[in-house]
Amino acid sequence: MTMLQSALVIAAKDLRIEARNRTALLTAIVFAILVQLVFVFSREPGSVSLENLAPSVLWIILALSGLVVQNRAFLLEREHAALEAILLAPVPRTALFWGKWLANVTLVLVVMLVATPLWVLFFKVAPTAALFGVFAMVMLAAIGFIGVGTLLSAMTARTRYAELLLPVLLLPFVLPPIFAGASGAARLLSGRPMGEILPWLRMLLLYDVAYLTLASLLFTSVVDE
Repeated sequence: MTMLQSALVIAAKDLRIEARNRTALLTAIVFAILVQLVFVFSREPGSVSLENLAPSVLWIILALSGLVVQNRAFLLEREHAALEAILLAPVPRTALFWGKWLANVTLVLVVMLVATPLWVLFFKVAPTAALFGVFAMVMLAAIGFIGVGTLLSAMTARTRYAELLLPVLLLPFVLPPIFAGASGAARLLSGRPMGEILPWLRMLLLYDVAYLTLASLLFTSVVDE
């Protein structure tokens, strides 16, 4: 079995478990909706308009919902002592990383597909073609920080306070894509020229390449500890 096949098998296993339990997915979806409602009702109407607030809120939803999903990435294996069995299987350690990463990206994509139409409704975002570009930027950012989250989730899974440690460790790595993504999305929604958006896209691409590469290389050392 090749590394790609092994990764797909691991991802399919995680997605089947989530389809049966729906714990992380439903929690993340409800969380994404509640975060939007908090921003809508806590905003002072005369200070910041919903349209100006919208790009930042979308990226906060992505970051926090991604945390909820990734908190469960290795907890099932820890609860059922299955992580050691997976590590003993004759597959590369890197396949475990990419399988977990693929499952997490899929779940976050589902959450954002549900949350984005509500975001458009709550924050009065104009339903233009720019929304496709914004969603593409969201997923581009998710690819990178979910890679870091998968590594850190494996690192904290065997500790007693994994649910508390993961957000503390991961949030600093989420700040660069949030900054770049919110800046690029704001320019997209306001109809700015592509020349102003390309630098933020390049920043997201560099972030993805750098952190996915580092996370993949370090994963073997983390799970072998």
